[in-house]
Amino acid sequence: MATLRNLKIKTGTCKRVLKELHSYEKEVEKEAAKTADMKEKGADHYDLKQQENVLAESRMMIPDCRKRLETSLADIKGTLAELEKGNREEVPEIVEARSIITEVETFFQTTEA
Repeated sequence: MATLRNLKIKTGTCKRVLKELHSYEKEVEKEAAKTADMKEKGADHYDLKQQENVLAESRMMIPDCRKRLETSLADIKGTLAELEKGNREEVPEIVEARSIITEVETFFQTTEA
């Protein structure tokens, strides 16, 4: 049975994964710029290869994060739907859950477009 506590936990999880995804995207941008700068300056081949590995690892984390965010979004939607059936009150947890659902769906729409 879904409870407000479960909803709050799933909302927090969704927020955390979204924040993590944004962090990885920023890291990829930063590492890509660093790699390009190293190539431009003619850095040592070994150092350049290591930097490319760092960039590749960062890029691999983005699809994983997206998948976890999709799973988290489905969980929070299911819990919210179950709670809304039995509870008609507008408690802060439900309002916050709706807000994060909208934020994540908007994020997916803007990144897929």
